[in-house]
Order: sequence, then structure tokens, then C-alpha cells
Amino acid sequence: MTVEHSAGEEKLAAWARPGLLHGPVTSPWRTCGAADLALALQATRATSLQLMQAWQQALPGLEVPLRLGLNLPLWEWGHLAWFQEWWTCRHPTKYQGIRSAPSGAGFAQPLLPGADAFYDSSEVAHPSRWTLALPSLPRTLAYLHEVLAASLQALRAAPDESDDALYFWRLALMHEDMHNEASLYMAQALGLAFPQALWLGTRRQPLGLSMPAAATLRVPAQECTVGHQGTGFAFDNELAAHPVAVQAFEVDAAPVSWARYLPFVQATGYVLPPFVRWEQGCWQGLHQGRWQALDLQAPAVHVNAHDAQAWCEWAGRRLPTEAEWTCAAQAPEFAWGQVWEWTASPFEPFAGFQAHPYRDYSAPWWHSHRVLKGACLATSAHMVDLRYRNFFTPERREVFAGFRSVAL
Repeated sequence: MTVEHSAGEEKLAAWARPGLLHGPVTSPWRTCGAADLALALQATRATSLQLMQAWQQALPGLEVPLRLGLNLPLWEWGHLAWFQEWWTCRHPTKYQGIRSAPSGAGFAQPLLPGADAFYDSSEVAHPSRWTLALPSLPRTLAYLHEVLAASLQALRAAPDESDDALYFWRLALMHEDMHNEASLYMAQALGLAFPQALWLGTRRQPLGLSMPAAATLRVPAQECTVGHQGTGFAFDNELAAHPVAVQAFEVDAAPVSWARYLPFVQATGYVLPPFVRWEQGCWQGLHQGRWQALDLQAPAVHVNAHDAQAWCEWAGRRLPTEAEWTCAAQAPEFAWGQVWEWTASPFEPFAGFQAHPYRDYSAPWWHSHRVLKGACLATSAHMVDLRYRNFFTPERREVFAGFRSVAL
């Protein structure tokens, strides 16, 4: 194992508090070499297979309703294989990274006949996936195995370990990690019981841990760099890095807890987030299909951007901008990592934006989505990076999202 990967593992293990990150954490898997990348791909695939087994045990028919925020599990698994095969096996100029063509002549045929018509998310609209005659579960599983073997073989054949040569394998790794996290919030939305270990991503930390007592950080005025700079993998929407002048502000040291959020609901009659109720004289949360006492010091979760904004107006505070969140996250006292955090910033391109070969990753979603920062407990360690820009439409509640606030 390379020194860089070992250092990354040590940093992950050294996070000051179980379930929490402190300060400017960046992902070592964005810069790791081919050998470590191969191990990460296999580890993520093992998680995918465990999730497949959990879905089959919890929902034997694998049937879910057609609804925003849900996808057919069988389609999801085929899509994982298809995406990895498209970019790391079939792509004729895959070792050129972001300089390669997005599509066109020269792409090899898929290992699974007809795979493009089933799994190309850019062409197969979400509602139409329920009408497809998808390959069987055994054939889908075989496709996953075949593609991973072919992808690892192509990775071993890379001409060097430059960022270009390894770009698509890093992209495929994080794409699968994202889908695995989505698999967990879909399970939560359906009230399914999965093994507890699967809710922990690759971070192996328990859910529902209390955050630090309410405290704030004073951040001085400064020029903060937003976006990815330097070497290693970057998503296209993280580029180009640029300085932002930030005025002095005071921000919560940790996301808003249930103890701070629920009095707002009681005082105003505002709608409760999903999976929370008042029953038998106490607040309860639904997890793994079972109602249990809510840890009031844990961060409020399954709130959307409108909910977060309403709380801020009630409390006389506001949401941080993306630049403020990034700036505050440089402080070692800044605690994050249990919930994604809504910001006040719309999802917009940075100046000089150029779409990467996977052109539908960012560009179709400009201006209609909101930026979230951080990570949640279901997020793979491969993904945890303060430069990462998550994004959802502001009404979404099923994701593991909360927020922190800034003093007016």
C-alpha cells in the first residue's frame, strides 16, 4: 500500500470524535495510485453486493413505487456496471481523462447486449425505467462481475499513473459510492431494515451520535479559495478554483441539533421532517423500520432547504454561503460529517467552467439545485472532501441533510 493511502487511512482513523470530522478533510483517494485505486474499487463493489443482498432480504420482489427520490434496485445495479464499463472499458480514449471525447465513434460494444438501451441515464428517462424488461437479477450480478474484472484489467494496462490516465477509474469509484449512499436513503424512505454496518459507509461509525454542545465560531474576514486546486481528481463543477472575499461572520460549530430545531416546530406548528414523531411523551425517530427515542443532541436530518431557511428566520439567523462554509471548515473546531448541510448558494458554475466528458453530471442541474456541503454517515470515506459540491433541489427531504446557521 502506498504511503499516501496509509496516511489517508491514518487521518480517517484520527478524526477527533466518532462520527465527526474536524477541519479541512480531503480525500486521499483523489490522488492515490493505481494499486490503491483497484483496492478501493473492489471494496466499494463489496459494499454494493452487500446492499444487493440486504435489498433482496428486506424487499424480496425488489419492487418500489415510481416516485421522486426512488429508483428500481435492479436498474440501479445494472447502471453501476454500465457506467463503469462505458468509461473504463468501452471508451476508446479512456487514458486521456478529461481531454477525451464524451461519446462517439469507436466505443466498444457492451458485455451485456442491449445495455445502452437499459442503463444510459442520460437517455433513459426516470419514469420509463419502470417499463423496461430489465435483465434478471442473476444476469445483472454476472454483468457486475464481468465489468469489474474487465475494468481492473484495463486499469492495470494504464500507460502511467497520471491524473488523466486514472481519471475514469476515480470517477467510476465515486459514482458507485454515490449510488450506494442513495440506496441507503431509498431504504430509509421505504422503512426497510438493513444490517447496521451498511449504514456506516466505509467509515464504520455509529449513527445518531450527539454533536458538541451549541457553540459558535468567529471567522475573521479573509480571502477564501473555493473549489479544487492542485493535482488529483476533481469533479467538473469544482473547477476552476477561485478566491472569494468573505466578511467576518459567526457560525455554528456544528449542525443544528434536534434540541434546537424541534422547539421551532412546537412554537410555529411547522411541518415535522419525515421519520420523526411525538409519541408516548417523547420524540421518536424511525430508523431501520423501527421507532426509537430520538437523540435530541444529534443533528436534525431529513430537512429540506426551505425547512432550514424557515428555522433560520424563526431563530434570527441565516444559512451560510458555500464560500463561508468552506472558509469556516478550515478551523479545527468546525465539526461536520454526520449530515449533508444546506447552504444559501444556488448550484451554479464557477467562472471558466468546462464540462468533463461525463457531460450530464453538472450542466443539466445548474440554477435549479442548491449546494450542500460536508458528508453524512452513509457517505463513503472515498467521497469525504471539503471541496465536494453536493447538490439537490431545495424541496428534497429524503436525503440525509441538515444545516448549520450564521448570526445576522
